[in-house]
Amino acid sequence: MLRRHALKLLAASPLIAMSQRTFAAQPAAANMLRRAIPRGGELLPAIGLGTYNVFDVAQHAPEMAELRGVLKTFVAGGASVVDSSPMYGRAEGAVGELASALAVRPSLFLATKVWTTGREAGIRQMRDSLRLMRTPRIDLMQVHNLLDLTTHLKTLREWKQAGTIRYLGITHYHSGAYRELEQLLKTREYDFVQFNYSLAEREAEARLLSVAAESGTAVIINRPFAQGSLFGKVRNQVLPAWAAEFDCASWAQFFLKYILAHPAVTCVIPGSGKVHHMADNLAAGRGRLPDAAQRKRMAELIQNL
Repeated sequence: MLRRHALKLLAASPLIAMSQRTFAAQPAAANMLRRAIPRGGELLPAIGLGTYNVFDVAQHAPEMAELRGVLKTFVAGGASVVDSSPMYGRAEGAVGELASALAVRPSLFLATKVWTTGREAGIRQMRDSLRLMRTPRIDLMQVHNLLDLTTHLKTLREWKQAGTIRYLGITHYHSGAYRELEQLLKTREYDFVQFNYSLAEREAEARLLSVAAESGTAVIINRPFAQGSLFGKVRNQVLPAWAAEFDCASWAQFFLKYILAHPAVTCVIPGSGKVHHMADNLAAGRGRLPDAAQRKRMAELIQNL
């Protein structure tokens, strides 16, 4: 609701309308920002897709038609990273069904998680993920919120050696876990780390992002809109004209471009359940990014609202 209100305000701005027409004329897939995975150099599109809540939809629910359009728009826009988890209800199954129906699995970088205790329970859960996502191989398997990490890490190493997963990683969603994440990254055991970072939650700037860069760990950012609270902050606010200096045409792009401008960030995964939101998010991966001075101005603007 808050995001829809913000988009209506932006549509009334001649400057933003002109920017949106400019982006629409660009070949979206070719212009998508890509960042290298430090271990191996594979390039990933910088805008991904989070499935928490938005993909927890029954198989024959009317919302599945919209999600089909979301995934189609996502792939057409040059994006690939889809992140899910067994704790997200039916999200893994919905991703698998839609990817199969659209025949886009080869274009996707599928990431999911193990979130249970015990070796055998973890193996069963990960096998379920393979079945639900309709794939013989998961691109990235992550230990969700570090639950029973030592046990699952042994399995993930084995699965990576066997080719059942391509990369392994760890995740968390709040700053209370940062100290532990930092220590784990220093072991260089993990290809990826996923954590929260946004204009409302900037604690990762203190150390965690630099530790990730120093350890050669790819970074996926969750909660880029701080669970929607950032849209609440800018409610009834007009996007500043200077946002056009870094090809920004909406508040969602403003929030995402701030994150992507940090060089340690590999990919950001906003949740998107609407086609127009997906298209808006994808535009953040095109054009210029803010420099250090502009990022400081962005942070000050949000802080003072």
